[in-house]
Amino acid sequence: MKLLIIAGPPSGGKTAVIRQVIKNLPEGSLPAFLKIDVVHATEDQELAEEFDIPVKKIYSGDVCPDHMGILVLEDALRWAESLSRNILIIESAGLCLRCTPYTTYSLGIAVVSAVSGTNSPLKMAPLLALADVAVVTKTDLVSQAEKEVFRESIRKVVPKIDIVETNAIQGTGLRYLLRRIADHPDIGPDQIMLRGAPPLGVCTVCIGKKEIGWKNHFGVIRPLDMPEPLYRGD
Repeated sequence: MKLLIIAGPPSGGKTAVIRQVIKNLPEGSLPAFLKIDVVHATEDQELAEEFDIPVKKIYSGDVCPDHMGILVLEDALRWAESLSRNILIIESAGLCLRCTPYTTYSLGIAVVSAVSGTNSPLKMAPLLALADVAVVTKTDLVSQAEKEVFRESIRKVVPKIDIVETNAIQGTGLRYLLRRIADHPDIGPDQIMLRGAPPLGVCTVCIGKKEIGWKNHFGVIRPLDMPEPLYRGD
């Protein structure tokens, strides 16, 4: 089975890219799809109706959606395998942009919109840093100069990453991505692991402590005028 993990900010064009991928998979491909979101998503229903493929969806609720993806990934692989699928496509919610949801054996695809601003790749550096391919969508809505500046912003984060520029609605420019998917190896025998470390652990805000001010919290904290976080507690 091949594993594709597709991440990126909301409304960046992830589902449009996935539609083009499913449409153009090589003969014999049997995809399954998992959507991870926080409180609402319809992409699973849309893809099931359009392509007649098995789909699942999970809402993370109070849990970080990228963390939720890691928690359920093993179950998702077993589910797809039980249906004799040979490619599992996972679409993340993409809210944090500090997490790197890509794993060993997966093809990590970061989807970013060209209309999000030329500095946006710098703001989502961890999301791009460990991806295999950066897919820049909505390129038909910006000038050639803006596309070049956006491409250079991505290169500042990951100098050698493969960049694919597309109008994903029409599917233009995706031939290279489709080749990468076709050539990507199946999951191997070793334990699947995260490629990078997630952000620092759970803080007291995450577990429901409502008071403002760092003096009311414990664990990894950061006062306003301190350049680096510090640990407060036992």
